[in-house]
Amino acid sequence: MAALTDLSFMYRWFKNCNLVRNLSEKYVFITGCDSGFGNLLARQLVDRGMRVLAACFTEEGAQKLQRDTSYRLQTTLLDVTKTESIRAAAQWVKDQVGEQGLWALVNNAGVALPSGPNEWLTKEDFVKVINVNLVGLIEVTLHMLPMVKKARGRVVNMSSSGGRVAIIGGGYCVSKFGVEAFSDSIRHELHYFGVKVSIIEPGNYRTSILGKEGIEKRMQKLWARLPQETRDSYGEEYFRVYTDKLKNMMQLAEPRISEVTNSMEHAVISRSPRVRYNPGLDAKLLYIPLAKFPTPVTDFILSRYLPRPADTV
Repeated sequence: MAALTDLSFMYRWFKNCNLVRNLSEKYVFITGCDSGFGNLLARQLVDRGMRVLAACFTEEGAQKLQRDTSYRLQTTLLDVTKTESIRAAAQWVKDQVGEQGLWALVNNAGVALPSGPNEWLTKEDFVKVINVNLVGLIEVTLHMLPMVKKARGRVVNMSSSGGRVAIIGGGYCVSKFGVEAFSDSIRHELHYFGVKVSIIEPGNYRTSILGKEGIEKRMQKLWARLPQETRDSYGEEYFRVYTDKLKNMMQLAEPRISEVTNSMEHAVISRSPRVRYNPGLDAKLLYIPLAKFPTPVTDFILSRYLPRPADTV
């Protein structure tokens, strides 16, 4: 048993150290670089000597990242919900990489809000999240794939533990389940082109994806707009407990986001990137097991987390 453990350790060590050659000549395009995972990953890859093409949503975010890094990083503006913005970014990337192609596409841009009990949300709330996390990711990928195929590179898609088990209502988990399916399908299709596809499934980390407004204030807005009949069916106690649980979950979020960006970096620079990365103890010990349990077991565990509504059976 000890020998098998040693062999397993040596194999994983070899795969982690087996890096792509000539990184300084390779281009990587990253979306969502204003802050959080995308911003830190861009800096890490610049330190690796790679040529980083960083897409930011705001001019302020782009200028700050450009100032804080080196000539190896260039920025552009990108709104992944707008086709014209994606086309312009794709043309800009094509002009940068030329015949060499794009070594890595990192689809990192994402939003999490609005989230909450599904019945408290509107179609527009779902669409707002899905358009960024899933539809935008798909459209960016479709525009960049010819360049990635030319380089026989890789695609790295940001999913979530919420893409393996639906832990909260709203468009977030819906979109991440879609990211998983899209990533799996293009991985199968691109295999013979020499293109690799990796999925990042982090646990609960503290980033700006949750917005600047406090959770309590956001939940109060959702609650206030509900019809009285819906509020009566849930009850004030449900609202209070649900909001408190969300606040506690956010307070427990892991601040060391480098655990995630290290996984993303490995997916970009390793000759043997993994299909799935699960940074975070909560991902490994809670969310992934929940996703693999029989459905009735998972439902029972998650139901213990939710408060009981007033109109309960």
